[in-house]
Amino acid sequence: MESLNLLLDGFATALTPMNLVWAALGVLLGTAIGVLPGIGPAMAVALLLPVTYALEPTSAFIMFAGIYFGGMFGGSTTSILLNTPGESFSVIAALEGNPMARKGRGAQALATAAVGHFIGAIVGLTLLVLLAPTVASLAVDIGAPDYLAITVLAFIAITSVLGKSRIRGFASLLIGLTIGIIGLDEMTGQQRLTFGLLHLSDGIDVVIVAVGLFAIGESLWVAAHLRRSNAAPIPVGRALLSGSDVRRTWKPWLRGPFIGFPFGAIPAGGAEIPTFLSYVAERRLSKHREEFGKGAIEGVAGPEAAASASAAGTMVSMLTLGLPTTAVAAVMLAAFQQYGIQPGPLLFARESELVWALIASMFIGSVLLLVLNLPLAPVWAKLLQIPRPYLYAGILFFASVGAYAVGGEPMDLLLLFVIGLIGFAMRRYGLPVLPAIIAVILGPTSEQQMRRALQISDGSLSGLVNTPFSITVYCIVALILVWPLLARLLPKREANLEEPREGEKVDV
Repeated sequence: MESLNLLLDGFATALTPMNLVWAALGVLLGTAIGVLPGIGPAMAVALLLPVTYALEPTSAFIMFAGIYFGGMFGGSTTSILLNTPGESFSVIAALEGNPMARKGRGAQALATAAVGHFIGAIVGLTLLVLLAPTVASLAVDIGAPDYLAITVLAFIAITSVLGKSRIRGFASLLIGLTIGIIGLDEMTGQQRLTFGLLHLSDGIDVVIVAVGLFAIGESLWVAAHLRRSNAAPIPVGRALLSGSDVRRTWKPWLRGPFIGFPFGAIPAGGAEIPTFLSYVAERRLSKHREEFGKGAIEGVAGPEAAASASAAGTMVSMLTLGLPTTAVAAVMLAAFQQYGIQPGPLLFARESELVWALIASMFIGSVLLLVLNLPLAPVWAKLLQIPRPYLYAGILFFASVGAYAVGGEPMDLLLLFVIGLIGFAMRRYGLPVLPAIIAVILGPTSEQQMRRALQISDGSLSGLVNTPFSITVYCIVALILVWPLLARLLPKREANLEEPREGEKVDV
């Protein structure tokens, strides 16, 4: 009850006219910047950090919260319309959102994403208010074996459901793991696959990999086929969701937040794993599995809700433990320190007004995001009506700008186009792109957690499965791997039973 009273006080602070202006400005800037490939909410917050020196801490963090949620939706917009993720967590939105856009349902896909972000944010923030201390204490107890088990589950789950061939899925995973180990070994300092280039010592940024495989690879693929066929402009469609769409999406909208929030709250977590797992869950539970890969609306609704709830979950460990789990949280942690504030267990006692105003502003920002972006969905979708040569030339330009902005090095542009050629080759030979992205994002994390677990157990392999949580996760992994074999052995139910026509007798 005390938390609710403090939240009401936070709303009183956040609903002042000037703070509302900062929240709306943050949502607009976050969405606009998130639409640009490679320039996500973390970079937006970092660029705007010096601008907020003159603002009071409460106003600055209210604006940052708006940029966070706006940037997440902006990244989903380019994923859906242009098959070009603005951030690593928006990769999954391209899988079903882009095929929907190609069918003339881009506005509906954006509306589905906007509502998913709204529901995910509201549910996630409500859980943040109610469960923050409990979730934070549980997150502290999760060790290296548990993290490793979660990443293995993400690898196996996504490669098992993507593409027509598991071998191609695991080949794509291997490509991503190879890219992910480029750089210096964090434990020994040894160079791996750097070829003597100093620039590769820090590894390849995941944004460059995601934009290269998706945006550059897609642009080259389209360019290779433009001579053979002139694609007509894609119709925009209407932004309103039909009754059938709502019936198919309301369950994914509600399931997504409960997958996203716990993973966001785990230190070293983030929105990537829950969006992948939400997609896998929706594919397994859907009654329209044949549509997945061709524009299944459930594949947009669930992961987008999970991503937004995960963003709320990241605030748990950042505010209560001082542990940033995403790039945006890391920048916000630097902003707290800039104002002489140290997040941690004592933050809620020492800076109660600031914290609860920040949480209240997130509720307000999620409402503003829905109100602003639902009417704009048809406007964004009209990007698809731009002639293909101009559209993909623009994608190449903004992708290059985004890649260059990541590190400010010309070498990043060369890496971007080399990875783009790899993405083109993967499309040519039928390899799914997503497992490679997952491997780049989670590969280094899984390696570090495995080595830590082995160090703790003095090299014993039992150290990888010495917790109830990790054992449970590995049982799920085994079930995913064995299930196709079991499905073949189980007796198949007779299908295609016809309903009796009117007037016909049915033998009993």
